Amino acid sequence: MTPHRIGLVVPSSNVTVETEIPALLARHADATFSFHGSRMRMHRVSPEELRAMNAQRERCVDELADAGVDALLYACLVALMAQGPGEHQRVEALVGDQLPDTVVRSSAGALVEGLQALGARRIALVTPYLRPLAEQVVGYLEAEGFEVVDWAALEVGDNAEVGCIPGERVMTAARGLSMAGADALVISACVQMPSLDLVAPAEAEFGLPVLSAATAGAFSLLRALDLDPRLPGAGTLLAGAGSSVGASTIAS
Repeated sequence: MTPHRIGLVVPSSNVTVETEIPALLARHADATFSFHGSRMRMHRVSPEELRAMNAQRERCVDELADAGVDALLYACLVALMAQGPGEHQRVEALVGDQLPDTVVRSSAGALVEGLQALGARRIALVTPYLRPLAEQVVGYLEAEGFEVVDWAALEVGDNAEVGCIPGERVMTAARGLSMAGADALVISACVQMPSLDLVAPAEAEFGLPVLSAATAGAFSLLRALDLDPRLPGAGTLLAGAGSSVGASTIAS
């Protein structure tokens, strides 16, 4: 099989997306992948540092153009959502102009795409961000037509520390949410907050589809490359559930 080259534009302090996305795509039955990253300087998850990081986008995309990547993921969800509604569409279009022969996706757009694919309209989510940024993420998703029934902000401002948040802390936050009537739970609305080991246990515990920025990113990349978006052990979204939603869609 010919490898598909995946470009990842990531914050310099991110140590998770370059492990979780490859780990997910390595499970694909019919395709292989190589991964090529370019980094934007960012350490503290603040509006000022996010704007400064986004200003480095063109350089990173030019670097990945030299690698001839087949698909590119702009892998910082909050960096786009903090700029206001619809930002993922604008940035994906701009990157597409730089790389006309490459399919372009973003973590922000992938989460929207994944929730839409599940048919989810009412959602709960766990974020690592300080509360003002978490509120912007909630507002962004609401502008995309979702109802956020409840959400949690873990109030971690140092991006390096986000990559070290224990899974049990994330699960504890999820257990504190009111999920009555929710169609799906976003267990990690951040590609830096580790999520892979949480998705399946959270689905079993809460009885509804669970996804994360990482699983949504893998799903979006596979669809963009016209590959079967099914991966084992990664939750309902990557199990071929299509538009089905609810506890009945979760394999026992």
